[in-house]
Amino acid sequence: MTTFAIVAGVQGAGLPHGIILALGTANVLADGFSMAASNYSGTKAERDDMMRLRAMKTRRIETDPEGEREEIRRTLRAKGLDGAVLDEAVGVISANKSAWIDLVLGDGHGLDPQAPAPIRAALATFAAFLAAGLIPLLPYALGLEPAFRLSIIATGLVFFAIGALKSRWSLSAWWRSGIETLAIGAAAASIAYLVGTLFRMA
Repeated sequence: MTTFAIVAGVQGAGLPHGIILALGTANVLADGFSMAASNYSGTKAERDDMMRLRAMKTRRIETDPEGEREEIRRTLRAKGLDGAVLDEAVGVISANKSAWIDLVLGDGHGLDPQAPAPIRAALATFAAFLAAGLIPLLPYALGLEPAFRLSIIATGLVFFAIGALKSRWSLSAWWRSGIETLAIGAAAASIAYLVGTLFRMA
């Protein structure tokens, strides 16, 4: 979205295609790196917190195993287990320290017991941003005309596709979600284009 907004703003100002390519490419790389670095930092903090909690639970299991078993019992009872089934489940879980800690982290702290991978998350973010962010620049990079119109069409299709895919995790119909995302992108680009025309008139 930010790349296409830059394209629209520079196009509105009537500046050469070379400037669009320079600013657009700089934006894709800088924003992609920024988002990847932020994702890396956030994911690393999440992983560090999980490791801290895991170490804390390991110490508690070693120093107060009965108290920790009672915590498992309460958790499983809340899930509907009772009687002999509950006793057996507590025994099976407490016999495996790793499974014991995973259960506590998942139910007690709402964490995925699998430690996230910060570098993988950062690389995935950067690749995804690059793949989507370069679309508005392709007509200019390939020397296609009319470049701005082709950029609008290509970017609009990407916006709609992203919105349609987003519907898999929402209650909206795929076409409604696609149109909504397309409308948001169009609004941002329109604002940028109008601001660009003000500089052209100046």
